[in-house]
Amino acid sequence: ATKNDIETCARAVQGASFPRIHTFLATSDIHMKHKLRKTREEVLSMTAEMVAYARSLIEDVEFSAEDALRSDWDFLAQVYTVAIKAGATTLNVPDTVGFTTPSEFRGLVQYLREHVEGIEGVTISVHGHDDLGMAVANFLAAVEGGARQVEVTINGIGERAGNAAMEEVVLALHVRKAYYNPAFGRPADSEAPLTNIVLKEIYRSSKLVTALTGMAVQANKAIVGANAFAHESGIHQDGILKNRLTYEIIDASTIGLDDAFRNIVLGKHSGRAAFKSRLSELGINLTEDEMNKAFLRFKELADKKKEITNMDLESIVNDEVQDLANNRFKLVHVQVTCGDKSIPTATVSLYDEQENVESTDASIGTGPVDAAFQAVNRLCGIYGAGQAEADEVKLLEYTVSSVTAGIDALGEVTVRLQDTKTGRVLYGRAADTDVVFASAQAYVNALNRLLAQRKDLAPRLHPQLSIQGRGV
Repeated sequence: ATKNDIETCARAVQGASFPRIHTFLATSDIHMKHKLRKTREEVLSMTAEMVAYARSLIEDVEFSAEDALRSDWDFLAQVYTVAIKAGATTLNVPDTVGFTTPSEFRGLVQYLREHVEGIEGVTISVHGHDDLGMAVANFLAAVEGGARQVEVTINGIGERAGNAAMEEVVLALHVRKAYYNPAFGRPADSEAPLTNIVLKEIYRSSKLVTALTGMAVQANKAIVGANAFAHESGIHQDGILKNRLTYEIIDASTIGLDDAFRNIVLGKHSGRAAFKSRLSELGINLTEDEMNKAFLRFKELADKKKEITNMDLESIVNDEVQDLANNRFKLVHVQVTCGDKSIPTATVSLYDEQENVESTDASIGTGPVDAAFQAVNRLCGIYGAGQAEADEVKLLEYTVSSVTAGIDALGEVTVRLQDTKTGRVLYGRAADTDVVFASAQAYVNALNRLLAQRKDLAPRLHPQLSIQGRGV
């Protein structure tokens, strides 16, 4: 980091309850030679300079030796010793490329504890990626070796294959507390928690991250996946009915996923007061305008779906209160025809709030969803006569998941689009009992976000396709 980078960071964290500057420098031979083009002596000098300057601005400084697990251990110990002498209070040991193994990570942490001068007065932290599928196992081994801070992400999201999943590390330490307690100098039977994480918020936090990022969690994901507490095998079901401990090592209520969360809570005759009360119980606080929008969606859903669960409520609230301030185009109507002997065709109507124009167009596709997407593209000028070229908008991901069980379940759709000119990825999500409509809505939401970032596209609904243009 440059002095300007460090100064900018210091200003950014001034108002934080626990301000910290985290600075890093690569220490592996491959990074020093090909990326930094620096010698070991130069890296040692840069480490001392940047850490000392950061410490002059903020009391709490964390230093990371990038690509530590592919670095020479003796040189790594030298770098960390220099960092501590310069004022570092936390040393981070990152497995930047997900290269290491559990025993190797544990061994390195133990080596550093023995060979880094002054390490007894700082916190050892670890960071890692899941490129070989061992990030969580690596972290738990590092904890056994002496690490006391783990840098994790909810749902394991992150660069490439992701980072170590917070929920998996935390629950492993919780469920296997008797095993890990001795590593913390505690009696094996100690019931004191090993982390400060509020376990009952884990499931809700996972759902929130999914809603905000558009990155869906696979069904068989440990802890927070849809199947994490499901049992299909007859032998398993028999054991569960007799005693849940036969096949469940975690009580679903531990992470906030209890029966009340999934049971029926409201119906078509429920009023606004009951709706608001239930949202409050779920910890959801909305503005008056957001409440009005969410309640209207609830009533619409109640007319289609007999049994409405808390999961349904969270889904429609997330759908209604997502940031739609820049949504220029509104989806008005979707109608599709398809079948094994017919060409999938979609008719879509959009309303342009900026131009005050409603337009309708039809398109064919490989299926009803693709046809709907193509119709939206035609209306917005993304393909064909508009200002944007087809290759400027790329569909990266399209996923559909069921919020709850049942034929009338809400279908939750996530769409991720990439602006190939800037490389930015934007997402849209929507939920409806009609998955084709939800798909079109999610696509329009994503497209609106992309268009808001690219003023040069200046799309507009084709005048010949508008109601005004047809003289209707």
